Amino acid sequence: RGRGGNMYLSLTSWSFPALTLEETAAISGIIGIGALDISTKGRPGLDKAQLLDDPRAAAERVAALEVKIPNFYHHFGDSLADRNLALPGTIDANQRDLEKVLTFADAAGIATIFFLPGIINPGQSRSQAITAAAESIRALLDVAKNFTAEICIEPIIRSFAESPAVVEELVDRTGIRLALDYSHFVCLGYTQEQIDPLCRHAAHIHLRQARMGKLQERFARGSINFPALFGTLRDAGYDGALAIEYVHQDFLNASSDDVMTETVTMRDCFNDWNAGGA
Repeated sequence: RGRGGNMYLSLTSWSFPALTLEETAAISGIIGIGALDISTKGRPGLDKAQLLDDPRAAAERVAALEVKIPNFYHHFGDSLADRNLALPGTIDANQRDLEKVLTFADAAGIATIFFLPGIINPGQSRSQAITAAAESIRALLDVAKNFTAEICIEPIIRSFAESPAVVEELVDRTGIRLALDYSHFVCLGYTQEQIDPLCRHAAHIHLRQARMGKLQERFARGSINFPALFGTLRDAGYDGALAIEYVHQDFLNASSDDVMTETVTMRDCFNDWNAGGA
């Protein structure tokens, strides 16, 4: 085994929005990754209503893909704002849905589920959003106690959790772990060393190159030092999936990159690093 311990690559199904779920699984195998993160997004996404209605049937479809599924990306609402974790009055409905999602994940052998932390809603300050989301997260962690799959949150740009300091506060208040994506912090101007301490809270990782002002950048033009990131994760004891998450979408103008070329470049970067050393 290489230097990365048990770290391994995955592919995000939403990287290829024109493909079916089965096609994205096949691509993951063809390019030597063999693992796939799934969601309810786009054409390769599972049907959320069907999943909530019959979690075990959804799990059977996923099992038929014959690739490892490390992670499921869940959306409680139909948009960033709808039923977000910082919106008061959403806890009961979100707890009910999470129970179904965790039933699905356990039946499908999926280790982690992530969702977004929430936004600053109308009339809220950032501190009020943190307090409301912390209450939601504690309630959702209470549901997750009865299941094997672990829930985590992904701090993203335009959420209330846009700085390492706010994320640390949320972790301190709730014990929640992270689906960590450096690109969301880097594009806002945080340095890699300012983000590194969050690695000790990671339950899942997204890999994508970025630079200040650009959430997604070609590998050769971005500012993230990925060999350094892999070493930081290993030293923090992380041993899970590294999901390559180049996307083709309008959000923050992330639609102009060759997703397949960038995915393979990132794959090679990790494999080269992982093959080194004793």
